[in-house]
Amino acid sequence: MPGAVRTIKRGGSRFYINPETAEKVPGVTSIVGMLPKPFLPFWASRMAAETAVDNLPAVTAIAERDRDGAVDYLRNSHVRYTNLRARIGSDAHDMFERMIRLEEIGRVHPDLEPYRLGFAEFLTAVRPQLIRAEDVAWSDEHGYAGSFDALVRVRLGEDGKPDPAGTEHTLMVDWKTSRSAYPDVALQLAAYAHADRVISPDGTSEPMPHIDGAAVLHITPDGWVFKPVRIDEEIFNVFLTLRHVFQWDREISKTVFGSPIAQSVRRLVTGTQRRAA
Repeated sequence: MPGAVRTIKRGGSRFYINPETAEKVPGVTSIVGMLPKPFLPFWASRMAAETAVDNLPAVTAIAERDRDGAVDYLRNSHVRYTNLRARIGSDAHDMFERMIRLEEIGRVHPDLEPYRLGFAEFLTAVRPQLIRAEDVAWSDEHGYAGSFDALVRVRLGEDGKPDPAGTEHTLMVDWKTSRSAYPDVALQLAAYAHADRVISPDGTSEPMPHIDGAAVLHITPDGWVFKPVRIDEEIFNVFLTLRHVFQWDREISKTVFGSPIAQSVRRLVTGTQRRAA
C-alpha cells in the first residue's frame, strides 16, 4: 500500500510528492501565489504606520536605546500580524474539521470561541453532510496538487437556499477566517474540483467524484456567510495560466540564456596601475 502524500518547501513554494511515483508537483496555493499583488507594499506600509501611532510611547522608548531595533519592530509589523492570523486560521480549521466530523468540542481558547459559535450556527443552518475533509486533490493531467478543506453534500431549494426537501448538491468548500474573502478563492476551488483524483491520508487514491459547484464559508468573530463560488472553465483556465507562469518562474526562466557567443576580454592592467595599487 502506498504511503501518505508528503510535502516539501522549495524556494518559498510548497510541493507535493506522489507516494507511488515520487513525482513532485507544485501546490495549488503556491500556484495561485503567482497572481500579482500590487496592494501588498501599501498594506505593509499602513501596518507599520498604524503600529507606530498606536504604540508611540513604546516605540519612542525602544528607539532611544536601540534605533535599529525600533526600525525592525515597525518594519516587521505586517509579518507579526500575518503570523498571528495564520495561527488562528490554522487552529480554527482544525476545529472546523473536528466539528463537521461530529467530534465533541469542549472549551476552546477565547480567541477561537467566536469561530466555534459561528461554525456551529453554520452546521445547524446548512446541515452539510461530510464526504471528505483535508484530503489531497491531485491533477495528473496538469501537474499540481493541493489539500482542500471539505467536500460536502447539501440540499438546496430552487432559490439556492438550504432546504431539507431540496436537491442534493456536492460542493467543494473552503473555510476562510481572514478579514475578507478574496476572489482568488475561486482559483483554488476550481483547481481542486478539476483535479483527476483524491488521495487519502493513507495514500489510497480514488477518482475525483462529480462536483456540482463550490462555496466558501467566510467566518469572522462578527458573523459568517456561506456563498457560492464560480469554478467553471473560464476560472479554471485562469488557474492553468498561473500554472504556466509558475513553471516559467521556477524552471523555464532559468534556461533562456545560453553560453556567450562573444564577450569582452580582460582589460590590460598597466604597470602604473599596478604600482599605484
